[in-house]
Amino acid sequence: MPTLRYEKKAYDNGASIVAGIDEAGRGPLAGPVVAAAAILPREFRHKTLNDSKQLTALQRDEIYAELTANSSIVWAVGLSSVEIIEQYNILRATERAMYVALLGLSVKPDHVLVDGHRCRAILTKQTSIIKGDAKSFSIAAASVIAKVTRDRIMLELDKEYPQYGFAVHKGYGTPDHLAAIEEFGPCPIHRRTFAPIRNALAPVQMDLFSLEPTAAGPAQVEA
Repeated sequence: MPTLRYEKKAYDNGASIVAGIDEAGRGPLAGPVVAAAAILPREFRHKTLNDSKQLTALQRDEIYAELTANSSIVWAVGLSSVEIIEQYNILRATERAMYVALLGLSVKPDHVLVDGHRCRAILTKQTSIIKGDAKSFSIAAASVIAKVTRDRIMLELDKEYPQYGFAVHKGYGTPDHLAAIEEFGPCPIHRRTFAPIRNALAPVQMDLFSLEPTAAGPAQVEA
């Protein structure tokens, strides 16, 4: 379960304001990538806050409502659209979303706890923590805020493109989603640089050397 030990270490080393940052939506085939930043009170405690992946949808919604309604918690979100993901790549788009989230905070931290690897877009002093959303309360809070925000975006996009089932899988490459892509083709919010979408858009290539011979001899191909 997350604690404040990383936050405390940063404070002990001279930091005055510590923020946690995490993202949601790097892996899906559709929709934006969303990041959130959160600054918690130094005495913050919570019984159920955890990595958003370890929580049910109901738990995430309840914790999100609690965090965002708490006036002592400073938070912000940032996102990179499908167009940004296509223009650059998912890593740079994720780092951009993190930068935008950090920029949106009404209070500026002097130390940032980042889930996973170092974010090159952030110049503020930072500590990268592998699986930080399960270790740091600040990152866990950002994880829940980012996840709920993105899920709600996908619910709205489902109304626009109901044939894909975004309300259920949130854009991840489930069998049902892949089947829908095969049936209907990609829509404007699909990430065309991701392999399953790229493959769906590629023209069908016929390997002439793979044609099966007929009983009368080799297959004949008209010019």
